Amino acid sequence: MRKYILSLVLVGNLVNAQVSIGKQVLSGSSSILEFSGMTQTGAVNDAETANIKGLILPAVAFSPVFTAVNPSTNHPQNGTFVFDNQVSKVRMFENGTWLDMTDPGNSSATVPVAGIETGNGVIIGASSSSAKGALVLESSNKAMILPQIKNPHLTVKSPYPGMMCFDTVSNSVAVFDGNKWSYWK
Repeated sequence: MRKYILSLVLVGNLVNAQVSIGKQVLSGSSSILEFSGMTQTGAVNDAETANIKGLILPAVAFSPVFTAVNPSTNHPQNGTFVFDNQVSKVRMFENGTWLDMTDPGNSSATVPVAGIETGNGVIIGASSSSAKGALVLESSNKAMILPQIKNPHLTVKSPYPGMMCFDTVSNSVAVFDGNKWSYWK
């Protein structure tokens, strides 16, 4: 009986999990995934951060498309972000189409994947998901907090194509396309 209760508590905690990477304490209860790099003092108006590590988007040979023959294969979900090596752009899937989020960049620094993808990916926030991806965040009331970096175009010395972060100075999402940084407000 004790094993059963412990298992139930553990599963319940995993379903509503909050994950932090590179930090010990979450900033609040509204995040499902949070990275290190918050401001040094924690004050709302503090734009200082020592973090220089961003989130690297998957670099794919080409943006996957929906196939009616086998809809479970390569079927992108709304909100999917990738770095497309074929066009050297960061792209987002929305309502059946890929939106270009950057101008053509440079994909020469991306490392080709050798081998076959295995497994179903990691799901955070739910016990299962119909979405397919390497990392799937499922929540009706929590969001991912991007790594926060002060002036990434100045502080990140060797950015990787598809790197994404939040610039604490411009208060915008910063994405590196292999040539330059793009900022989205």
